[in-house]
Amino acid sequence: MSNKVFHEWKEAYLSAFKVMDKELKLNEKLDCSTSGTTAVTIIKQGEDLVIANLGDSRAMLGTLTENGLMVVQLTTDLKPSLPSEAERIKKNNGRIFALRNEPDTLRVWLPNDNFPGLAMTRAFGDFQLKNYGIISIPKISYHRLTVNDQFLVLATDGVKQLLNLNKLKN
Repeated sequence: MSNKVFHEWKEAYLSAFKVMDKELKLNEKLDCSTSGTTAVTIIKQGEDLVIANLGDSRAMLGTLTENGLMVVQLTTDLKPSLPSEAERIKKNNGRIFALRNEPDTLRVWLPNDNFPGLAMTRAFGDFQLKNYGIISIPKISYHRLTVNDQFLVLATDGVKQLLNLNKLKN
């Protein structure tokens, strides 16, 4: 895939995600002020993948190796634990901390309220936090498939937990 084609897909993704977030805000039947969602999408052209990720949904690739099937994570979970994501939140006066009963889960909070406690830094909706660094701009990446690549999984946190549990059993 040429840089020009990748750039065109990237611009299309950026535009589509912006429109989606705006549509959610304009929909009077939905209250997305303190709720939202993540997204992971893939455009496949031949052996080329263009991947857009928003939040903590995940794209994974099953590929054959000398040692058998291996799972390769194609996306990065966009959470407050990532330094670049945390920096944006803090620059916009959002706060990041974990609750005592969830010490491993950093969340984004309003400057003066312990609310809403979002565990990701990018999302559709969640409009109360948009002024504090939460964005709906996806992270866009590229991957070239090989003959060893067998399947793709686009997953939300429920599937990720299942995969993590299976990994622990092996």
